[in-house]
Amino acid sequence: MYRSFSFRAVVCLSALLPATFTQAATDTDVETLKQELLELKQRYDVQQKALMVLEQRVRQVEDQPATPQPKRLVRSPATPANKGSGVAVASSDGRTTGTGSSYGQSLKDDSQPAQSVSNLYDEASGFFGGGKFSLETGITYAHYDTNQLILNGFLALDSIFLGNIGIDKIKADNWTLDLTGRYNFDQRWQVDLNVPVIYRETTYSSAGAGNSTSQISEVSEKRDPTLGDINAGIAYKFLDETADTPDAIFTLRLKAPTGKEPYGIKLHTSSQNDSLSTPESLPTGNGVWSLTPGLSLIKTIDPAVLFGSIAYTYNMEESFGDISPTQDTKVPGKVKLGDTFQIGAGIAFALNEKMSMSFSVSDLIAMKSKIKQQGQGWETVSNSDANAGYFNIGMTMAVSDKLTIVPNLSIGLTNDAPDFTFSLKFPYYF
Repeated sequence: MYRSFSFRAVVCLSALLPATFTQAATDTDVETLKQELLELKQRYDVQQKALMVLEQRVRQVEDQPATPQPKRLVRSPATPANKGSGVAVASSDGRTTGTGSSYGQSLKDDSQPAQSVSNLYDEASGFFGGGKFSLETGITYAHYDTNQLILNGFLALDSIFLGNIGIDKIKADNWTLDLTGRYNFDQRWQVDLNVPVIYRETTYSSAGAGNSTSQISEVSEKRDPTLGDINAGIAYKFLDETADTPDAIFTLRLKAPTGKEPYGIKLHTSSQNDSLSTPESLPTGNGVWSLTPGLSLIKTIDPAVLFGSIAYTYNMEESFGDISPTQDTKVPGKVKLGDTFQIGAGIAFALNEKMSMSFSVSDLIAMKSKIKQQGQGWETVSNSDANAGYFNIGMTMAVSDKLTIVPNLSIGLTNDAPDFTFSLKFPYYF
């Protein structure tokens, strides 16, 4: 019996041992499968979020009109505005959709690009697509300390058509208050109208008072705020930005001679210095119609915007009842101002959600002008050509979704440019 019990015990143990080993192996497989399942769930969650983003993208594309939207700079995922978001996806209207651990909140917070970034495009191109209408109020101050003046892109002609006035030095302070309205339609076309009001104060100085070269006489002239040359423009965005090509905008501007022309202004001699002759009044326009075609290119390289422009101004020939600067003399004649060529390029980038900055250089080259007195042939005006170079530092500050403040400082790089020009603009988008 003892041997029978032993035999049965051995049989039972031998039957149990394989089951124990099998159970241990099954537990290991279960743990492995659980780990693989957890990893698959994590990947599935990521894919689900990506699908949600794509679905949102499809809805936005379907909701957009058929006309292409203007290109806007999109925030980089590395910027503080996208902190906490896994990725940033640009929609067709330049908006940003974020994904990550807090997908719903990120989608809400990042649904708009930084306001300063949105304004970069508008300021760099002069072409906006964020609304139908904008109204811009601007004030510009320019200081000149030179013998040849350039005022807001046209020759002031104080030393060109006013004769040999024998002035050693001219100091001028010019203030311009202008109002610009822009209307955008179909995201392709834009029209604008600019109305300037100009205040000028100029001081002429020359040595020789009392027949002494050490004594200097000064005469100041002022022009109360007066309407300048009104100008209007139309712009057409004919090329949309891609990975290899920039946005391209064609512009055409027409300027009307609504300001006070510089022709026929008489010279008078200073009572303190008979060698000092100065004009009786100051012009606020150049007196001729002009047409300016131009081309602007804008390329987004996140987080910056590169821009450049080129333009050519054709000044039309005009007739005037008097072009003589001599007192008590009236000489009818014609004037053909020299055409001008303008070129510029720069870079703009966002500093934060509310502010951006730009740097650019520009140059204006004016060709020689001609005059024709009645009964005589055309004569080229000596020293009437000019080359005005500028270095520009600009900034945009987004006060709200609709209002922006745009200060700009231009530093003259050549003798024909003003010493410096400072402007402050307040574009408001409706």
